[in-house]
Amino acid sequence: MERAGRAGLEASLTIEGQRQDVPAAVGRTVYRIVQESLTNIARHAAAATASVRIDCGPDVLAVRVDDDGEATPDAAPVPGVGLLGMRERVTALGGRLRAEPRSGGGFTVRAELPVELPVDRAPAP
Repeated sequence: MERAGRAGLEASLTIEGQRQDVPAAVGRTVYRIVQESLTNIARHAAAATASVRIDCGPDVLAVRVDDDGEATPDAAPVPGVGLLGMRERVTALGGRLRAEPRSGGGFTVRAELPVELPVDRAPAP
């Protein structure tokens, strides 16, 4: 969040729900989604503001990053390495990711990650 501010982006963070311990892989993935999203906004979106919202549910940790940049649905960007990396991280943990322009302008990245990782997706000790 500090780095976004130094890049001239007004960024806000909201955390809702009961915070709980999550697997390290989930925590790292949330961090990387926020980091990469804010980096993409600062580099490509021509946005003035960004908002990060993390919803802590009993089974799912949801992350949403919105900006007020120039993206529009009729000019959808080709996913770059950053978005592809986010999708791979989220999918590897059994989660879902959507990244798309909003109808009123701007861009949204949404990810839902399970709080409990299935045995076949848990990192090796």
